[in-house]
Amino acid sequence: MSLLSSHLPHLLCSSVRMSAVLELLLSLALLALQASPCRGACVEVDSNTEAVANEAFTLGCISCKMRGEVPATAYVEWFFKASDADNFTNLYSYVKGKPAISDPRFFDRLKWNGSNHTEDLQDGSIVILNVTFNDTGTYKCIFKRTLKYSNFEFQTSSNKTVVVKVVPKFTRGLASILSEVMMYVSIVGLQVWLVIEMVYCYRKISAAGEEALRES
Repeated sequence: MSLLSSHLPHLLCSSVRMSAVLELLLSLALLALQASPCRGACVEVDSNTEAVANEAFTLGCISCKMRGEVPATAYVEWFFKASDADNFTNLYSYVKGKPAISDPRFFDRLKWNGSNHTEDLQDGSIVILNVTFNDTGTYKCIFKRTLKYSNFEFQTSSNKTVVVKVVPKFTRGLASILSEVMMYVSIVGLQVWLVIEMVYCYRKISAAGEEALRES
């Protein structure tokens, strides 16, 4: 009995470690299962600024509505100022699901890539097809939203500016490469640690249990 009680702390410690690891794995599994059905929140992400010639390029423009429970309608307007120009010109508009290209330089080269099947727009991104070096310049996106309350309507406006540079070939920065490598190293390291911890706890519990049974 004394021998069994001497091994009891080790068994309890190993059990606690094992239960902690299993609880962590169970939590990760539950998060993975819940990730697909849940609806993602609106996040305002900056647009890319480097376009490659002769390829498609997405001009990102996201304007999240702060009061999600208030019905609203919104429309988007895009403006463009070439690198050698002084003023902005109207480029594109999207009102009530109807796109319109205003700049003849972009006829048949712009495609809507934002919110669909709703008048409560939050993503006003567009795609430039077959990018040319003349597309280098400054783009401005303006969101005009109307919040509809029970007794009145409130209009808001927000804008984002994207400075685009057209290059012959896409180049990745050193910081981007290092961050991606570190992300993969962290994921692999975490998985290896979990496997080692589980194997260690299993062998510890197995050895302690066999020794306790043999000595008893």
